[in-house]
Amino acid sequence: MLLPRGAWPWRPRLPPPPGARARARPRGPPPQGLCVKLCGTLKDHQPRLCSTVAPPDEITINYRHGLPLITLTLPSRKERCQFVVKPMLSTVGSFLQDLRDEDKGVKSTAVLTADGSEIPASTLMGILLMNDFKLVINKITYDVRCPKKEKLSCEHTAEMENVKSLVHRLFTALHSEEFQKRRERRLLEKIDQLTGRLQPLEQMKARIEARSEAKTSGLLWAGLALLSAQAGAMAWLTWWVYSWDIMEPVTYFITFANSMVFFAYFIVTRQDYTYSAVKRRQFLHFFHKKSKQQQFDVAQYNQLKEELAKANESLGQVRHSLCLRMREELKEKN
Repeated sequence: MLLPRGAWPWRPRLPPPPGARARARPRGPPPQGLCVKLCGTLKDHQPRLCSTVAPPDEITINYRHGLPLITLTLPSRKERCQFVVKPMLSTVGSFLQDLRDEDKGVKSTAVLTADGSEIPASTLMGILLMNDFKLVINKITYDVRCPKKEKLSCEHTAEMENVKSLVHRLFTALHSEEFQKRRERRLLEKIDQLTGRLQPLEQMKARIEARSEAKTSGLLWAGLALLSAQAGAMAWLTWWVYSWDIMEPVTYFITFANSMVFFAYFIVTRQDYTYSAVKRRQFLHFFHKKSKQQQFDVAQYNQLKEELAKANESLGQVRHSLCLRMREELKEKN
């Protein structure tokens, strides 16, 4: 049988002859492996895991791109969720509302200080993150540790304040006119709305005022007629019925009685007895009486008038600022 070139003939492996020694394997270092030595029973050697990952229920706070990132586990879905917080804009109330909106299973939330005092909802998150606090979710309290931020130097703090002031001035310069125009449009819409609500009330008020004024004037004329009748009666009794010697003490007591009436008016009303004050008081009496009869809401009318006055005042200020800005632009063009 011919074999192809390059092929080796197959040779069967024969057993060693009897009496021959087996070749000793070369000695070398033993294969390296893991040797575990247990001491004691198996119950004493439970597996222990060590890791730097936060527990699933722990609330952590980290800073990413300069903004705080609060990571917590949602109660319903048992998932880790991250909330980005704006320290100078977000408040405790807005953060808790975002938490309730994200997980509908959150029924009650609160933020407490380290000693257990409740923090108001209007507190800024930047102030809250200065110290450690407690977050209560569905009556379960979590201790939250805030990372300590490095204190800035005085020069860096002053530089940051200058940058903030510059950004504020740039924003004001770029958006002031647009903001003022939007505010002017809103004020005009508000004034139109208030004017429309006040128009029927003004008509009803004008009718009530006309009737009250007529009744007040009639009462004053009745007072004048009563005084005229009193003067005529005194003259008739003095010159036709009795003499002055008899009527003199009567006129004295009548004058004294009038003084007592005026003093009683001051005690009741705490106002001096003047004809203008009496007229105004009687007019208001008739006006409120008629208002109740015709169901005219005086409190609502006064509130709408105050809102209209404030809106007109704000509109005047806005237009004044726009006028000054236009004058400055005209001066720059000239």
